[in-house]
Amino acid sequence: MYTTIHKWGNSKAVRLPKGILEKASLRENDQVEIMAEHDCIIIRRAKKKHLTIEERFEGYSGNYQCKELDTGKPVGKEVW
Repeated sequence: MYTTIHKWGNSKAVRLPKGILEKASLRENDQVEIMAEHDCIIIRRAKKKHLTIEERFEGYSGNYQCKELDTGKPVGKEVW
């Protein structure tokens, strides 16, 4: 199947035919992930998995030390 890239505001758009969406089990307003690989554009359903608290802290070792960040000397009329 062929289609054309069109201008849509400052972006570009491609219409996805109904048959293609049905084959991919996608519907209007579904969230998708868009990637470019070599000369291909890949569109697939977004994986919306909410991480558990355990999954979020899985790689955390517990040795984080907060510290001040030095942004350099004042420039302009900053008041300290």
